[in-house]
Amino acid sequence: MTLWNGSYPFYPGANACFPFDTTQAVIVTVFLCILVTFIIILPGIPGRGRLFWFLRWVLGLFMGAVILTVQFTRDWETGWVQANTSYKSFSPVQVNVDVGLHIGLAGVNVTLRGNPVTQINETINYNEHFPWSFGADYEHSYSQGLQKGLPSPILYVAEKFSRQSPCAVHRQYRIAGHYLSLALGLAFCTWLLSILLFSMSILLYGGHMLLLTATLILFSLLFFCTVRNTLECPIQFGPASLETAYGESFWLTLVTGLLCLLLGLAIIILNCLQPERLKLIFSLDNSSKEEVWDKSWLPAEPSCSAQGGGLMVPLGELCPGTGTQP
Repeated sequence: MTLWNGSYPFYPGANACFPFDTTQAVIVTVFLCILVTFIIILPGIPGRGRLFWFLRWVLGLFMGAVILTVQFTRDWETGWVQANTSYKSFSPVQVNVDVGLHIGLAGVNVTLRGNPVTQINETINYNEHFPWSFGADYEHSYSQGLQKGLPSPILYVAEKFSRQSPCAVHRQYRIAGHYLSLALGLAFCTWLLSILLFSMSILLYGGHMLLLTATLILFSLLFFCTVRNTLECPIQFGPASLETAYGESFWLTLVTGLLCLLLGLAIIILNCLQPERLKLIFSLDNSSKEEVWDKSWLPAEPSCSAQGGGLMVPLGELCPGTGTQP
């Protein structure tokens, strides 16, 4: 090892702590561009309907962006633990590290970070992704990690989610991720339908679509909670145990589902009890005023009498009910 300054030459360098996810960046960029476009045209909205119009689109874009983005995030379930553990196989050297576990719908991420980062002449700052989505082979990714000689804590955690593990969590998490992604995809479609119905001023059915969106979101979360609570897989590093909890994506999705539920119920209730106020919120109360203004500049229509009343009418036009020309 003198030639390599005491390091292990057959191990690769550390990966980035978290890879840049272009899919999430594209989704967020598209929705932000739409929001900026609405902000630009906001001054052209007349009257007090400007605020309601802006709030409607902000809430709508927020719900759509969350439903679409969380399908690609990797923090549905997260956990961290600090422990003293062996760093490499066949080596008694102990290192002090933070081990992180991030479970998403498409796979699991294992993070390893040293305290301090530089120990035993190496930079300990790893993040490895092991996918289980359609078209991905988790066992192949795990085998590649073995061949590359990844640090022992990463391989130990990844082995817990393999098919051969006695924990038997691979199948449950994989199926839960697939069904959750399917339910969120359907929720995104119903959200699009609600936006279309609101744009067509069909408010009641738009509220029903929001309720259906909320139902799909909350049902998917319930399925994920059921699978998670039925699993028991201890991940021990000596006396320390790696325990996971619901991550940011889970809570953000829950907030979005509750928001859809409240807005859908509010629209349906207002449509039954106070439809005029609902039309005010959706800027539909100006139609009658516009019609009155449009007719105000027109001259009064002449009325015919039996003797003509001294009114001039076009030649050949008969007064109704008299059958004669005035």
